[in-house]
Amino acid sequence: MGGDHAPGEIVAGCVDAVRQFPSVTRLILVGDQDLIRQELDKHGDTPDKIEIRHASEVVEMGESPAMALRRKKDSSIGRAIELVKNGEADAVFSAGNTGAAVAGATLKLRTLKGVDRPAIATVLPTQKHPFVLLDSGANTDCTAQMLCQFAVMGDVYAREILGVPSPKVGLLSIGEEDAKGNDLTKQTFRILQASHLNFTGNVESHDIFEGKVDVAICDGFVGNVVLKTGEAVARAMRKWFRDEFTATLPRKLGAAMLKPAFNAIKAKSDPETSGGAPLLGANGLVFIGHGSSSRHAVFNAIKTIRDSFQHDINHHIIDDVARLVEARKAI
Repeated sequence: MGGDHAPGEIVAGCVDAVRQFPSVTRLILVGDQDLIRQELDKHGDTPDKIEIRHASEVVEMGESPAMALRRKKDSSIGRAIELVKNGEADAVFSAGNTGAAVAGATLKLRTLKGVDRPAIATVLPTQKHPFVLLDSGANTDCTAQMLCQFAVMGDVYAREILGVPSPKVGLLSIGEEDAKGNDLTKQTFRILQASHLNFTGNVESHDIFEGKVDVAICDGFVGNVVLKTGEAVARAMRKWFRDEFTATLPRKLGAAMLKPAFNAIKAKSDPETSGGAPLLGANGLVFIGHGSSSRHAVFNAIKTIRDSFQHDINHHIIDDVARLVEARKAI
């Protein structure tokens, strides 16, 4: 029920997914059953794999997540997470209130063994290859131990989902030199340097968008600023190009010739390609979609969730976090 285009686009993306992914054995739509049924009817025969679970309440985008979850006991996001907790589902996807999804997963599912807090991992494009940025907004205040756990989780995700054999892990800081940064990044640097990860050291903002690392680590405050600033710059640049290329007739002719190139860049930078971001470290698969998710985004999110389940990423995270603990003892 969450998202700017819910439930229509959510249901449409789910129908597409169950029709194209044989390995998805069941998909449960949680929310207002009458509205969901109306949307399903638009797609003809409802696939047998789709099931509806009624939830009478919705956590709205502007609500306080923790307060809303306590007050709305029958919210769609709360009920959906409970399905994972009770073993009735393997994963949960939501395009609604991000804070509610994070809070609900943390409170109801808890975290994986050895993980202090889950983190939002966002896949972002570069000219060379995509990279994983985490935390992208779940934890504004972090310890060095948490950042190192994020590094492990990002490394696992880059290996198992992006297919990078030995991901380069960088620590986002104000300079590349080892001594640069605040107390938090300096402590984190020492631990990561002694870890099993392919740690490349400190990186700056331009490094991550030039493709120098496969995983970029920071606290959720910095990560969310980086993410939203990047999205804002991309939107602004598209508008600038559109305005400049349509200013005169010669420019319009030139723009027509360059249209395939611009479309390729747009496709590479389209956030709907991944469908959203996983909440890594939760004791269950949790995927958070963009508020403006279309059916295409929902379809791709379910594909990524399917891949995460098949690669058993949580098992890998538990094993690698244990290796990190041993490395920290050696410091």
